[in-house]
Amino acid sequence: MPVTTTQNGIWQRTLRQPISYVGIGLHSGRHCSLVVQPAPPNTGITFLRKDAPPGEGLVPARWYHAVDSELCTTLRNAHGVEVATVEHLLAALAGCGVDNALIELDGPEVPIMDGSADPFVATIEHIGTVNQPAHRYVLWVRRPVEVSEGDRFAALMPSLTPRITVSIDFSAPAVGRQTYSVELVNEAFRRDVARARTFGFLAQIDELRRRGLVQGGSLRNAVLVDGERIVNEEGLRFHDEFVRHKVLDTLGDLTLAGVPILGHAFTYKPGHQLNVALLRALFADPGAWSYIAMDELRGLLQRGAKAEAEADEEATGELNPLSDAG
Repeated sequence: MPVTTTQNGIWQRTLRQPISYVGIGLHSGRHCSLVVQPAPPNTGITFLRKDAPPGEGLVPARWYHAVDSELCTTLRNAHGVEVATVEHLLAALAGCGVDNALIELDGPEVPIMDGSADPFVATIEHIGTVNQPAHRYVLWVRRPVEVSEGDRFAALMPSLTPRITVSIDFSAPAVGRQTYSVELVNEAFRRDVARARTFGFLAQIDELRRRGLVQGGSLRNAVLVDGERIVNEEGLRFHDEFVRHKVLDTLGDLTLAGVPILGHAFTYKPGHQLNVALLRALFADPGAWSYIAMDELRGLLQRGAKAEAEADEEATGELNPLSDAG
């Protein structure tokens, strides 16, 4: 059975050339700019705060650099330098098959753009990516791993294709209960997930802003929900845009594994901290996963499928006494 991940092919990939973005931070409200640069093989995704002291600005996009933060994913290095709201850009890079990139930015937060991954994806696709002379590795989930917090939980399960399934349950009637599952192959991320925007609730805005959050939030970069009503005049991009955005967030957070995860991620009432906790649980259990080159994994699965087919054929012949009759 062929294996296809979010990132197709056996070779690592990077951007064909640098890409620039300018925007506002959702939580800081600060104007910020960033440049996504091509990077050498086996370096992964790394942020570089250009405004940090020399030698202190590198922040690798890895789960062990994630810190507790509200409403977004924040990374912090050993020098205390932080980069916030990284999840949408990370999801875009993963969805477009970019293994290695250096993200230079001039402030503490990735710009929110329109609240989705679509602006990032559109420019990455326009610029294009190139193969690199290094094999792509994946984390192959071999047995289930689960974390929970109250009635919320997240799990990773074995699967021959990468899949994310999310269920949400909000009291606001405009959102309610929604479930969405997507196999992240071919154009599924671009077509079904990338355009889904982040969302918030009108009743919570004042309190969040008193706590220093969503300072840059507006109807241009988020869906605003007021009970049964969608405040944005243009409405929703998908009838279930809310849960699709949670799929986007989950992919971005799981990108902090450092390589693509070949498995089925299932979350109920997900959140950034829960997603990171799932990665911590995964890496704490070395028997639950294998770090393997994509071409080697394909060979293993092809040999396994061939052996299974031969065993089935042999068993069928043994059960049929006329199978060798002339």
